[in-house]
Amino acid sequence: MEWMTLAGTGLGALVGVGATLLAERARWRRDSAERARQERKEIYVACLTAFRQAHESMRAVAFGDQRWEAPALDAAVREALRASGCNEARDTAALFAAPEIVAAIDDAFYSLRRLMDVLASGNGLGSAAFQEAQMAHRSAVKLAQAAMRRDLGSDA
Repeated sequence: MEWMTLAGTGLGALVGVGATLLAERARWRRDSAERARQERKEIYVACLTAFRQAHESMRAVAFGDQRWEAPALDAAVREALRASGCNEARDTAALFAAPEIVAAIDDAFYSLRRLMDVLASGNGLGSAAFQEAQMAHRSAVKLAQAAMRRDLGSDA
């Protein structure tokens, strides 16, 4: 009869250890998924921030107080984009984001590049070329933001 007590105790210990291992595994998966989500969120914010910084810097160069000759304006607007960190942020997102997010980020980036070309050409605030490029960029950024929200599980 002593072996029944020993077997019951052993079985109880196995069940307890097994349940603990399963619970720990589930918690690890949940924590791992949340860490990955948080990392993607930080990458997305950095990417959108870099795009915004580039946009503001290019506009400041093109429409600021300083008057530029055509070649100097072109170089200054292009440098504003380069200095913003857009390329680096986009490359980082390409490593960690899902393909549909990368496509949306690329669309926003290329719309920013088109806006850069328009500004570097000396088009003014009221020009049709600037207005069209500006609207295309805003639209591309909104689509990228929506894709990012879906990926992060916050469609609001």
